[in-house]
Amino acid sequence: MDFATTVVKKNPPTWQSDRKVLLLDFDGVLHRGDAYRTRHGIVSSDPSRIRLFEYAEVLAETLEPYLDLEIVLSTTWVKVLGFNRARDALPVRALRDKVVGATYHTRFYDAHLWYGIPRGQQVLRYVTRHRLVKWLALDDRRDGFETARDNLVLCDPDKALGDAGTRDALRKALREIHVLV
Repeated sequence: MDFATTVVKKNPPTWQSDRKVLLLDFDGVLHRGDAYRTRHGIVSSDPSRIRLFEYAEVLAETLEPYLDLEIVLSTTWVKVLGFNRARDALPVRALRDKVVGATYHTRFYDAHLWYGIPRGQQVLRYVTRHRLVKWLALDDRRDGFETARDNLVLCDPDKALGDAGTRDALRKALREIHVLV
């Protein structure tokens, strides 16, 4: 090993963030299916059998050991409701308290095109802008994640975090980002 390699491993470049971030979608992740805005508020795509945020407590329990993990919202709820209302829609305080930002902002030059930008590209813009190294995306969409598949925990939108395999994959991925040097 040469001197340059040794120095980089001991002292990572200051331009990289040491933050640990979970980029979180809501629909198909924290509850099964989609949700829609109506004049009566946000409702489940099937309110007769699906409760919004039915797996929020599951996520909160999974994240409990990771005190330094931050949540960044990567959900269309931010564009529809605004950041504060989207964050405050989370029914579990432990999750709300971890939320530090969102991938969407009205000040983006292309905010009007946001729905047409693949989810993975939305996430990767945030990752690049904030120089993240230790991050995961928890989403039911894979579009735009072609170059970052290892950072995506993909949910089946019909099962969301109700799927044991998805919960196991999330726990494994969380352990891995917390040991990266």
